[in-house]
Amino acid sequence: MEATRAHHRTTAPSAVPVALAGTSGAAVWWDLPPLTGLWVFVFVLSAWLLSLSLREYARTRAALHGGGPSAALGSAALAPTHGAHPLLNVLLPVLFLVMSGIGLPGGAAPAGRHRVPGRARRSLVALAGPATHALLAPALAVPFRLGAMDQAPLAFRFALAFVVMLQVTAALLSLLPVPGLDGYGVLEPWLPCGLRRRLEPPAPYGLLLVFACLWIPAVDGAFWDCVYPSLEWLGVRQDDIYYGLEIFRFWQEEPVVRF
Repeated sequence: MEATRAHHRTTAPSAVPVALAGTSGAAVWWDLPPLTGLWVFVFVLSAWLLSLSLREYARTRAALHGGGPSAALGSAALAPTHGAHPLLNVLLPVLFLVMSGIGLPGGAAPAGRHRVPGRARRSLVALAGPATHALLAPALAVPFRLGAMDQAPLAFRFALAFVVMLQVTAALLSLLPVPGLDGYGVLEPWLPCGLRRRLEPPAPYGLLLVFACLWIPAVDGAFWDCVYPSLEWLGVRQDDIYYGLEIFRFWQEEPVVRF
């Protein structure tokens, strides 16, 4: 019985982000000024943390089903935001969100990934992270595609549009073939051993390198040239995203959007 309970615990992601997102989302929907900005901040942040949890959960489950060692991977499946590297997979993505307003996911792979048998399976484990965001984006954008958000409270519409944007940016950025990101993790099993060893030391800094490059105007412009068409296809307007970011930054002295 104890073993059964332990197995059950390894198959359930943490419910804390779900509770936070649900509670704050309801508060945003009912529009409770003057705390609207604060509720939007909590809703967006908790939704982002929830997506990071689902991302790590998907990668862990992919590693387990791929034949990875359950002893190294089981604890991460219980609460992905805790089992993952706390700096790379939680703190830095939250910091990047607050500083720049984009969804830049973490880069650390689940423990034991390199012990998954087969190069193709290891590539699929790395691909599970970006795939999570790529699936969440259209799922969250369904109300926009159906026109249902036209009648929704403005604060909720803007906040949800901002969350969709975070998923799109996370999917695109995590696919970059930069050491330390999932895009490189997809390619890594197929690279020569010598090249992998040379690229291993700078891998922990890959996430910071990508963030720094986004401050270069040419790089930033090219990046958003990829993001905005994807959002337009999903039915999410740029204005809604912009206003969502403005409300999210509730600490600004003179917010653009007033309720």
